[in-house]
Amino acid sequence: MSSFIRNIPEGDNRERSICADCGYVAYENPKIVVGSVVAAGDRILMCRRAIEPRMGFWTLPAGYMELGETLEEGAAREALEEAEATITIEGILGVFSIARIGQVQVIFRARFTEPDQPYFRPGPESQDVRLFRWHEIPWSNIAFPTVHWALDAWKAAGSAGLGQPAGNSAEDMRGVHGLAKPARVCSGEAGL
Repeated sequence: MSSFIRNIPEGDNRERSICADCGYVAYENPKIVVGSVVAAGDRILMCRRAIEPRMGFWTLPAGYMELGETLEEGAAREALEEAEATITIEGILGVFSIARIGQVQVIFRARFTEPDQPYFRPGPESQDVRLFRWHEIPWSNIAFPTVHWALDAWKAAGSAGLGQPAGNSAEDMRGVHGLAKPARVCSGEAGL
């Protein structure tokens, strides 16, 4: 089995993992997270996490993009997996960069495909799934900073056209500030 060393490849300017035997460079790049703020009128779909990190905290239906899918397909799949909800994507709401954990999050504005009878229930990664009015959102139990940012972008956009997607909070432009971790959370972080 080959072993990897850390070195700067010829023609590069960053240290990378390089196979000591054949010189293969194993690039480490940010992961893409896709999700959506799904609205039913003035209510927003939120999922209470059944998995770590931040188990028991509320988030939007979102997760890592899979190979072979578009951003929109990934966001729709995550809503189906986490909330068993079938959604229609309306457009990009925000693009958030979380440099401290190597993530780029693309969050869409969406609605239920059947808006008159929105169907949802917890998927295997959710303890609970609910629709919240703005004043009912459990703000003190939100899982990740980007959930706050996405909800704020949704509120600011209102029912108007989306225009330019929202970006990182002015207080955390590079996405480097973490949340205080509850005692039961391990050191790994998904950053949603």
